[in-house]
Amino acid sequence: MDIAITAVILVLLTVAVLLLRIFWLRISSGFRAFLLRGAVALILVHLFFVATKWGMTSTRVNAIISWLAIAGYELLILLFSRLSPKWLTSLSAVILLIPLFASTILFPLALVLQPDSIPRVPIGNHLFYRREPWSSGGGNPGVDLNIYYTPPFAPFLSRRVATQPFNTEHCNAFAAYSLLGPEPKTIIARCPDAPAQPTGNDDRILPVP
Repeated sequence: MDIAITAVILVLLTVAVLLLRIFWLRISSGFRAFLLRGAVALILVHLFFVATKWGMTSTRVNAIISWLAIAGYELLILLFSRLSPKWLTSLSAVILLIPLFASTILFPLALVLQPDSIPRVPIGNHLFYRREPWSSGGGNPGVDLNIYYTPPFAPFLSRRVATQPFNTEHCNAFAAYSLLGPEPKTIIARCPDAPAQPTGNDDRILPVP
């Protein structure tokens, strides 16, 4: 349901940016410059977060940054469509906008509808984990146990340092958790056995950079 709502919001955002493109020359030059610089800055911030795996500790703030970067990307693409020859630039703009509606884009954007619904669980040494659910579409859902590092000098920032997926076919994935490992710079990703399985755990030792 959140994905459907997210897609509708993205369509409305696209329409709004399209209207901005239509009335672009009626906007003051100072505000146009502000929008262009802001669009470029937000795209660069988003790309930096994606490339380095850094981000904010709040999933909602990360989603808001993603939305603003999407808006900036759409603005630049639609302004590109004003160039000549318009038939070619307009066609190119449509092709460049279509990937925004892929599931890999919509899933992170949908988090803005669920403010910090995925809790942070501290495990020590400035590390915490989030249990983020997913579905393969084949009837075997699971979770990604994502491990994050938070620098002590900037507790509002975080960097994903490890990920361990667990599938409900093999263990009780929605009860998975993490704890510090037996060796320095390691953590244990633990998934308890399902009720129908023998009592035990599926443990994975992961290095932490």
